[in-house]
Amino acid sequence: MNVIKTDIPDVLIFESKVFGDDRGFFFESFSQKVFEKAVGRKVEFVQDNHSKSCKGVLRGLHYQLEPHAQGKLVRCVAGEVFDVAVDIRKSSPTFGKWVGVNLSADNKRQLWIPEGFAHGFVTLSNEAEFLYKTTNYYSPQHERSIIWNDPSLNIEWQIDVSLLKLSEKDKIAANIESIEF
Repeated sequence: MNVIKTDIPDVLIFESKVFGDDRGFFFESFSQKVFEKAVGRKVEFVQDNHSKSCKGVLRGLHYQLEPHAQGKLVRCVAGEVFDVAVDIRKSSPTFGKWVGVNLSADNKRQLWIPEGFAHGFVTLSNEAEFLYKTTNYYSPQHERSIIWNDPSLNIEWQIDVSLLKLSEKDKIAANIESIEF
């Protein structure tokens, strides 16, 4: 498995070696040993989530407050998404910076988003199925959101914004300057 560093050192891309022929393909999608060596610590995943979205659906930018913060290992198994991690660790030199990665069924890449980051994605293909492992359970009372178009973040979503479909919750999310930590 190839581990690719991003502009934010704690956010990593995992790229599996794919073995394919006329019958299909095989790849190891996760190895605890490889993963923990790459992130430099023991990580326990406690929940797997699966979502399906149509083109233009933007989910995020979500995070959970301590003690329910979540690290996420995400991948797209059908279609393509543009996935974004935003550093919301106040003491971090990369606070307010973001990393964006195209994840698709074709490239089979995964993105590690540690605790202390907001996360979101937009569906670029007609449909996409998105899987993610989390290090903590979903806690609705601890969930918070940052508005997708926060001008201080200036995220380049790689889609015509007139096509976006957002939940009511995501339409009224806060700017990064006014979020809870």
